[in-house]
Amino acid sequence: MVKRFLYSQKVAPYVFVLPFILVFLLFWVYPLGSSVSMGFQKITIGQEAQWVGLDNYTKMLGDEIFLKAIKNSFVYMVLTIVILIPFPMLFAVLINSKMMWAREFFKSAFFLPALTSVVVAGTIFRLMFGEMETSLTNSFLGLFGLEPVKFLKGQTTGFIALLTLATWRWTGVNMLYFLSGLKNIPEEYYEAASIDGASAAQKFFRITIPMLKPTTIYVVTISIYAGLAMFVESLMLWNGNNSPKNIGLTIVGYLYRQGIEKNEMGYAAAVGIVLLLIAMIINLTQLTLTGMFRKGE
Repeated sequence: MVKRFLYSQKVAPYVFVLPFILVFLLFWVYPLGSSVSMGFQKITIGQEAQWVGLDNYTKMLGDEIFLKAIKNSFVYMVLTIVILIPFPMLFAVLINSKMMWAREFFKSAFFLPALTSVVVAGTIFRLMFGEMETSLTNSFLGLFGLEPVKFLKGQTTGFIALLTLATWRWTGVNMLYFLSGLKNIPEEYYEAASIDGASAAQKFFRITIPMLKPTTIYVVTISIYAGLAMFVESLMLWNGNNSPKNIGLTIVGYLYRQGIEKNEMGYAAAVGIVLLLIAMIINLTQLTLTGMFRKGE
């Protein structure tokens, strides 16, 4: 009877999707529901939770450090998108070109930084952008007669270091996404364009970019999430979660500070819910504007 039930054509599909449903409920819906509930409570380890209503959210909106963290994360997200969309796309087009030699070597070379531990990478870049004259960047500036720069103590220079680290780590990953998208573009399109006398630039802007739209939207979507969720890079670059004047503090770093360092788990849960809403709003907006929700796109 049980075997007949499991092998039923009506029941079988539900049996196959049951593991996913259980995992989804256990590891996504339940934690999310718990976080929403915690966001309305004051929770301190070792003490009984207290219901505080909207106090956590009111406190959050009045906290200048929280607003600073939001600004830092948003600026980081925008700048990484500006850098890590066009350049990986161009590199992918160059490597995919028939005239390119040693393309497998360049693929590996670009992707290798992504395999490096972010802890190791952050430590190396912290030494590279150190304030001593002997640090790599200041040694390079010294060749041009420039004074040493304290990169990690200024807002602009600190972001230069952070963006350099992000570019080094993720250019290869995004390039591979675009390479996979280029493989799906029929070669006949380029042959027809060549017959019509189209230049390389015209092919790129009128064939390559439009045909890479789904890949580009995907890369933008994951870049938005990655930009808002960035934490370990900043933590390692400034050797802790307390950068000068919070110039490297991100929204996740602020969550960590409140929940782990200050033991305010309810407040940290509220910060997490706000981060989730911000990420969803931005992603849903860009997906709507790019037409991904329209029929036939």
